[in-house]
Amino acid sequence: MTGLRLTTELARRGPAAAIVLTDEQVATLGAAKTPPVRVTIGGVTVRVRIGRMGGENLVGLNKAVRAELGVEAGQTVDALVELDEQPREVDVPTELAEALDAEGLRAAFDALAPSARKEHARSVADAKRADTRARRVEAVVASLRGS
Repeated sequence: MTGLRLTTELARRGPAAAIVLTDEQVATLGAAKTPPVRVTIGGVTVRVRIGRMGGENLVGLNKAVRAELGVEAGQTVDALVELDEQPREVDVPTELAEALDAEGLRAAFDALAPSARKEHARSVADAKRADTRARRVEAVVASLRGS
């Protein structure tokens, strides 16, 4: 599978940008209608998912992804879109991993969607102060407990 190579303008969709794909282009990837994909622009690869919105197939690029790729809405780019069949792994900060294990919540955390696991891990990892990290770890634990 070589992927889908295209030159396209990044369409503005709300606060995000997107690569708009036709049904035929999505079909060439040989998977479901909303598969996980790897998008490479300018030698940088990100892992995202094709979504359907308003009858369009969109590879959404939020602010963080656009910053990583160095692109903005309205820009014309050469992109490679490939089916991503690799498992979605999330680097879990040590403090969060220890709390999940101590509370017996590791299985509940692992059952979350990759994007939810990533957001929980990011919220803890991005905290600069130890007390902020501890509060965020407790918030993740509480949300998994359902409290």
